[in-house]
Amino acid sequence: MNVESFNFNHTKVVAPYVRLVGVTEGKQDRVHKYDVRFCQPNKAHMPMPSLHSLEHMIAELIRNHLDCVLDFSPMGCQTGFYLSVMNHDDYNEILDVLARTLQDVLDATEVPACNELQCGWAASHDLEGAKSIAREMLNQRSSWPQVFADENDPDNWLS
Repeated sequence: MNVESFNFNHTKVVAPYVRLVGVTEGKQDRVHKYDVRFCQPNKAHMPMPSLHSLEHMIAELIRNHLDCVLDFSPMGCQTGFYLSVMNHDDYNEILDVLARTLQDVLDATEVPACNELQCGWAASHDLEGAKSIAREMLNQRSSWPQVFADENDPDNWLS
């Protein structure tokens, strides 16, 4: 299929994890897209108000640590986010930046741009829910590089 994640066996992953989805090359730039998975697919998901607040917070705060962020956007399945960065291929630094950003979320006292002028659904936010999700993800930092229970299983990818 045309969409990378549709070729990916969601029953074989072990969330949370951070995986490089792909690299898109232009004339002078390279965009690295990451799957930042918070919840086990088809077993758990983030409640929308918490996810929405977490998206606002990470999208704003991650740029304090990394100036090449293009986008941080939620997955429709509510299990994670996509992070896109330009001209940056250091996976370990991405993990460190995500960890620092999640700590920033825990330290935050408000959700940025949580108002009708700056947000399309300002009534749908939950700061404490976002912090709870961030805390859980951060507590599992050591597992982020492992995507599959068995990295050598040929069924990790769909034919």
